Amino acid sequence: MALIVKKFGGSSVGTTEKILNVAKRIIAEKQPGDQIVMVVSAMGDTTDELIELAKQINPNPYQYTREMDMLLTTGEQVSISLLTMAFRTLGQKAISLTGQMVGMKTNSVHTKGKILDIKPARVKKELDKGNIVVVAGFQGVDEHGDPVTLGRGGSDTSAVALAGALKADSCEIYTDVDGIYSADPRLIPDARKMQEITYDEMLEMARLGAGVMQPRSVEMGKYFNIPIHVRSTFTNTPGTMIREAYTMEEKDFLIRGVAHDKNVAKIAVLGVPNNPGIAKEIFSALADKNIAVDMIVQSIRNIEKNVTDMVFTTTLDDLPETKKTVDAVAEKLHAVAVLIEEDVAKVSIVGAGMLGNPGIAARMFGALADANVNIDAISTSEISISCLIKGSELSEAANAIHKEFFPDK
Repeated sequence: MALIVKKFGGSSVGTTEKILNVAKRIIAEKQPGDQIVMVVSAMGDTTDELIELAKQINPNPYQYTREMDMLLTTGEQVSISLLTMAFRTLGQKAISLTGQMVGMKTNSVHTKGKILDIKPARVKKELDKGNIVVVAGFQGVDEHGDPVTLGRGGSDTSAVALAGALKADSCEIYTDVDGIYSADPRLIPDARKMQEITYDEMLEMARLGAGVMQPRSVEMGKYFNIPIHVRSTFTNTPGTMIREAYTMEEKDFLIRGVAHDKNVAKIAVLGVPNNPGIAKEIFSALADKNIAVDMIVQSIRNIEKNVTDMVFTTTLDDLPETKKTVDAVAEKLHAVAVLIEEDVAKVSIVGAGMLGNPGIAARMFGALADANVNIDAISTSEISISCLIKGSELSEAANAIHKEFFPDK
C-alpha cells in the first residue's frame, strides 16, 4: 500500500489513444490499497498551438501575461478531463481537479509563478473515496483567484510539490525518454543513461538547459526529500532515480553530464560609467520585471575615461522585455550602445566530482579548442562550468566535451 504521485508529460498524452494506454497501464500496475495521484500536462503540442493563436492576435502576446495564463491553463483541463473519462470507461473510479481545486497557491507573477503553499484537503478526500485523482499540472491560483502558470516544465513542479504536500512515498515522472542521460541523446548519440543522480547535480543540469526536469521541481524534491523516478511512458524499464545521495556502486565519473541551452540571448551594455551602483541600476531594473539573467561579465572598456562594458545572458523568451528595459537604463546612464546577439548557446559540464580535482576546466577548454570552437564568456559554480559559444557551433562543442569526459568504452 503506497501513496504515489505520477506525472505524465504532453508527449505521453498526445492523442486519445495514448491517453487510453496511460489509463490501462496505471490500472494494471496499481496494487491493492495504493492511492494514485496523476499530474498531467497539456496534450502534445497544445501549449505551443495556444501560443501561436495568441500571436495571431498580437505578435507579442506575453505583454498580457494574465490573459496568457488564462489561455494556457485550458490545455491541461482538456487532458485531465479526457484521462478521467478513460479511467471511468475502464471501470476505475477517478476525478479531475484543476490547480485551484487541489489548493495550489502561487504568487501573482503570471507565466512564471512560484508555488507558495498547497492545501491538498480535496485530494485526500477524493483518494479516501477510492478515486484516482487526475490533477492539472503547470498551474495554480494567486490570492485574487486568478490562474497562474509555473513556467516551462511546470507540471514537474506541480507533481513534486504535491507529492511533498501529501507526504507521498514517491514521485514518478513519465516522459518520452527512459531516464536522465549524460547529455541530450538527440544531440549526442553516445550519451549514457544514469541509474542515479543527486538532487544537487540534477538541479544544476536542469538549470543549465537539460530539459528532462524543471529546476524548481528538483528543488521541491530536495526540500521534501521525495525520491523522484524519471522513466519512460512507453516501456517498463527502470529509469533514473534522483535522490540525496548515491545508494549503489557506479563507476565514478568526475563529470555527471553535459548540458546545453539554445534558449539564450547575449546582451552587451557598452560604455557605462565604471562607478559603484551601475550594475545595481541595470540588474535591479531587470529584477523588477521578473527577468532572470545569467553569465554576467564586466570588463574595463577604457581606463582613462573610466567606462566599462556589462555583458550578460537571458532567455530568448524574455528578450523583448529585456531589450526594452535595458534600453531605458542605458539611456539614463549615457551608455555608448546596447548590442544583442541571438545566435548564441550555452554548453556546460556538471558534476560534484570536479570538486578538488584540478584540471577539469582545462580539459573542457581544450576539447573546445580542438573542435575549433571559440569561447565568448565563462561562468562557474562549485559543481559546474558553463561556456557561451556561437549557437551554430553547439553540436560540435557538446560532442567534443562529452567525448573528453565520457570516452568510448
